[in-house]
Amino acid sequence: MKIREAKAEDFEIVFELIKALWSYNNYEYENTYKTYCSILGEKNSFAYVVEDNSEIVGFCHGDFFPTLWMCGKTCYLSGIITRDDQRRKGVGTFMMDYVKTLAAEKQSKAIILDSGLPRTGAHEFYQNYGFEKSCFGFEMMI
Repeated sequence: MKIREAKAEDFEIVFELIKALWSYNNYEYENTYKTYCSILGEKNSFAYVVEDNSEIVGFCHGDFFPTLWMCGKTCYLSGIITRDDQRRKGVGTFMMDYVKTLAAEKQSKAIILDSGLPRTGAHEFYQNYGFEKSCFGFEMMI
């Protein structure tokens, strides 16, 4: 496995991963592509793919920002996605290890993430990796 920065030309594959993970959303292709490209060009954001035998098997992206509750920089892991047929093969751990190293290099105080309530398998992965439940998440569509 290898990890590399995501590129615009990776979008077709990454889009399928995104749709599979957040199945409760309806994704409009063009708007999702524009958002994806804006993440690629943002200096405080990151986006990576994991390749195994030249195939993309995972994707992660997030942001770095200052927070008052951490009194410093925080890494928000917006998404970490492993292709269904590659789960439990170390891809998620490989990505998480990379994000953890990146966050430490950026002098982040913590890595935070949200996970949908039905995603109990993901919750187990995060807890086994060392994350602790720390809050309830809320959202309001506008």
